[in-house]
Formats: sequence, structure tokens, C-alpha cells
Amino acid sequence: MLRMTKGDEFILMDRGGERYESVIEAIDGSAVLVKLQRPLQGPALPDVEITLCQALLKSGPMDYLIEKTSELGVSHIKPFTAERTVVKIVGDGSSNKLRRWQEIAVSAAKQSDRAAPAEISQPVSFKDIMGQLQDADCLKVILWEREESRDLKEVLRASAPAPRFAGMVGPEGGFSINEVALAREAGFIPVSLGKRILRAETAAITLTALVQYEWGDLSIRSNH
Repeated sequence: MLRMTKGDEFILMDRGGERYESVIEAIDGSAVLVKLQRPLQGPALPDVEITLCQALLKSGPMDYLIEKTSELGVSHIKPFTAERTVVKIVGDGSSNKLRRWQEIAVSAAKQSDRAAPAEISQPVSFKDIMGQLQDADCLKVILWEREESRDLKEVLRASAPAPRFAGMVGPEGGFSINEVALAREAGFIPVSLGKRILRAETAAITLTALVQYEWGDLSIRSNH
């Protein structure tokens, strides 16, 4: 937009994913007057609806995680606090963080030509996340570095491609045994990503990419 001038045409996408063929009618300092010419049909919805439950991380890693998982097609991002969460958000900080994350998700949706940006929820507690997803009709997994019998690839390939998936990724220090036990009670399957020790943001991106590779739209042909 910075290099565009009066009369230039471009595609405008709003926060809901609606697209419009647009033209710049006037530029006055920092103000730009744009005319919406006609609505455009957006890309198809993703094959699988992915909900990423992510323990709060420091600003840099959290921003990066939201950008990259949004590009990969996550539908919902649910931040939460865990026993070993280092980051604490209080007061107006929560609203400011959420606003920034939403802006990142919108930018990522535009860059990757998604049908709509990822929906990002207000940060809640681990207990609240369990309550929200207790009865969710989807495959639910929790990444746990101490899991030795099942990995994510095995679980995905043993299950038929499903329209919905929920994955939980912990904070820098990982989940406690008590949290994993509570997750099991809520229907989550503990899985490993293998022998490597990954940073939390890397684990979340890897989780998303693997689900999209096995069930989603990281291919030319749709699974459905």
C-alpha cells in the first residue's frame, strides 16, 4: 500500500475474511480513501478444523507461533496458563495482547490467502480449557515429552481423517504429570513428537504441519 497511488487497484480483505476488488480514490497524508468495487469469492475452507491450545509464551515466541500456525491453517488458537507458565498477563495487558495477536492472524491470513484468519481467544486457565473441550467431538491430543508409547504420526494414521482436531502444547517447562492426567480425563491422548527436544513454538508449528500433511490441505487434492 505504501507504494500505491491514486487509481491503483488491489484486493482488500477484512477481519472476517471477506474480499473486495478495490481502487484507491484519494490519498491525503496518512488517510487513504478506497472504493470497494465488487466482492470476490474467497478460497475454500480448510479440510480440517484445527484448534491449537497453546500455553502462554514470551512475546517473541508467542507472536511467531501465532503467525506461522495461522499461515498453516489453524482455525482457532486458545491461549492458556499452565502450572509452569512463566508469562503472566494481567489487567489491560490481556486485551492489548489479544489485539496484537488478532492483527498478526489477519496479516498471516492475507499472506497465505486463507479463507479467514484464525480466531484467537482470551487467555484462560488450564482448567477452563479442559472444560471447554471436555465434550468436543474431535480427535484431541496433548504433546508430552515423557510419552514413550505413542507418537503423533501413529495416532493420526490410525484414525480416519476427521473434520476437527484439537492439540495442546505446553509452556517452556512442559506439562506437569497432574495436568496430563486431567487432560486424559477430558479425552486427550498424550503423544510424542519423537526424540528431539523442541521449543514450545517449534512444537506447535510442527504439530500443525503434521496434521495438515496427514489430514489437511498440504496437497493439491482435497481429502474430502
